[in-house]
Amino acid sequence: MRHNPLFEVTDEAVVRALIAANPWTTIVSSTAEGPVASHYPVLLDDTAEALTVVTHVGRPDDRIHGFGSSEILMIFAGPHGYISPSWYAPADEAIPTWNFSTAHCYGVPEVLGDDENVAVLSRLTDHFEDRMPDRRELSPEVARQVARGTVGIRVPITRFVCKVKMSQNKDPETRRRVIDALEREGEPYADPILAAEMRAALGFPPR
Repeated sequence: MRHNPLFEVTDEAVVRALIAANPWTTIVSSTAEGPVASHYPVLLDDTAEALTVVTHVGRPDDRIHGFGSSEILMIFAGPHGYISPSWYAPADEAIPTWNFSTAHCYGVPEVLGDDENVAVLSRLTDHFEDRMPDRRELSPEVARQVARGTVGIRVPITRFVCKVKMSQNKDPETRRRVIDALEREGEPYADPILAAEMRAALGFPPR
């Protein structure tokens, strides 16, 4: 990512929260044939002390990426959206921008054994089904059947680059105007979720 210390975040807790809230990742590997990318849901590995994620990928993505032999990049993106200069004070320059939060996480994936892969598959399903009123679970038999077509991986994150750009480079009044616009009903680029992220990052009280 572009080097910009103003928006850089080094707090691991922020990265953990970003992953937990936005668990859909882009996995990027560099191979002899060129870069490859895949997209999968992940979970934080609560059994590990260091920042670690677990997931499973469909075959043959494990071979395409060459898991276990080299470092991969996992990209996590949080709320983001267009910021119109029309929301600034009238005298301000009309330069648009984009607010966002994202983390680039690096690590060498560890390929899981069959039993642990089944456990990760079941845990992924349980995690996302927990909020459903008619919650469903995978039976052990179905989990093992589905797992045959997948490969589980654990990725200890050895380094990360995290950026949270939420108008920190603007004055307090402009920040307020942007938040108000994002929360305004009928605004073409209204985005209350992004507005809530801005409030949290800038220290504004929640709406």
